[in-house]
Amino acid sequence: MNTETLNRPLAPVVARPRDVEQVIAGLATSDGAGVKLTRVLTQPLQRRLDPFLMLDAFGTDNPDDYIGGFPDHPHRGFETVTYMIDGRMRHRDSAGHEGVLQNGGVQWMTAGRGIVHSELPEQQEGRMEGFQLWLNLPAKDKMRAPWYRDIQSAEIPEFTTDDGAKVRVIAGTSHGVAGAMTRETTDPLYLDVALPSGTSFAQALPAKQNAFVYVYRGALRIGGVNVPAQRMAILRNEPDRDGAVVTATADARFLLIAGTPLDEPIAQYGPFVMNTRDEIMQAVADYQAGRFTG
Repeated sequence: MNTETLNRPLAPVVARPRDVEQVIAGLATSDGAGVKLTRVLTQPLQRRLDPFLMLDAFGTDNPDDYIGGFPDHPHRGFETVTYMIDGRMRHRDSAGHEGVLQNGGVQWMTAGRGIVHSELPEQQEGRMEGFQLWLNLPAKDKMRAPWYRDIQSAEIPEFTTDDGAKVRVIAGTSHGVAGAMTRETTDPLYLDVALPSGTSFAQALPAKQNAFVYVYRGALRIGGVNVPAQRMAILRNEPDRDGAVVTATADARFLLIAGTPLDEPIAQYGPFVMNTRDEIMQAVADYQAGRFTG
C-alpha cells in the first residue's frame, strides 16, 4: 500500500472530551541482555488499561544501553507490537519468521500458543528509540497459531490536519483514515502524532474503550492537566464523553492508544499471559518441554 500523506481528512466532532484521571512517570528498568528502558504501563495497571498489558519506551544514543538486545525468549497468550522510531532490530523466531525492524516501522507478532524469538540490534552505534506494547488476546484466541508481520514505514498511513498535526495510523481508524492493522474484539487504536506548539488534535473514542496518551517529545495539556515529556496520561472513563482533545504547549510528539477491554481474568508469569494459574503452569511445562515451535 502506498502511504502518501492524505490531505484534509474527515475531522471528528468531539463535544465532550475526556479528562485526565492520572499521570504516570513509568519505571526505569532493564530487560533482555541489559537493555535500558522505561516501563510505562506496569503490571498493576493491567486491569485499568485492559486490553493492554505493558508499554515499554526505550531511547538512547549509547550503544552500551542496547547492544545486548533481547536474546531468545518465549511468549504465550498475547501480541507484541514493536514500533521503531530510530534504529534497526532483527527478529528471528521458532516459527521460521525473520525480518528487520527499522526507522518508522512496526513489528506485529501474535505469540498465540507459544513462540520463542529474539530481537537483536543491527547496529553498533547510533540512536535506538522506540516502544513495545503488549496487547492481550481473548481467551478464545490465546492458543491460536503464532503469526508475524513486518510493517515498513511506507506502509503506515499518514495524514495532516488543518492545524498541522501529522498523524501516523498504526492501528484502528482516525479522521476517516484506516490504519495499517485492525484487530477484532479489542479493536485497538494506535496513533503517533506530531503536534505543533499551540495547536490541538481531536480523536473520537468509544466510551467503552480504555485510553491513554504517552508524550515522548515536548508537552501537552489535556483537559486542564499538563502532561510533560516521558509521562503517560490515563484518560478517564465516563459514559457521556465522546473522545479526546489534546493541545501542545510545546512542539510535541505522542502516542494515543485505546482499546476495548476484554473483561477476562489476567494471569501472568513473566512472558506468559493466560486466564488461570493452571494455564500458566501448562505454559511453563510446554516451554520447558520444547513445544514452542510455532
